[in-house]
Amino acid sequence: MAARRSWCPDRRDMVWINCNPQAGRAMKDVHPLVVLSPREFNERTGIVIGLPMTTASFNDTNPFAIRLKGSRGVVSYILGHQPKSFDWRARGAKPHPWRRVPEESFTAACETLNQIIDISR
Repeated sequence: MAARRSWCPDRRDMVWINCNPQAGRAMKDVHPLVVLSPREFNERTGIVIGLPMTTASFNDTNPFAIRLKGSRGVVSYILGHQPKSFDWRARGAKPHPWRRVPEESFTAACETLNQIIDISR
């Protein structure tokens, strides 16, 4: 019988992650995070790179926030201007019930981030 791999976040996954300790205007407490980094990186380094999500409605006018509707019509925003890296094991990351971000929302978030940091060069 093959050994079952333990859970590890993968690109496009949504995870819950504890953002504390927080400083300044950075997010605090537990929030969803859209994972940008691939599983192999996350597993090997213990670090996850991603974009935080929020349900704060003032982001409806934020040009860097990608709006999406989840289960039960809940509106959330991927904050494309706030890339984060976390030690996902130490911060107790867990899979989010939505599991994965829709492909079109993930692409839009990546394009938004790329407009800011221009990683294509």
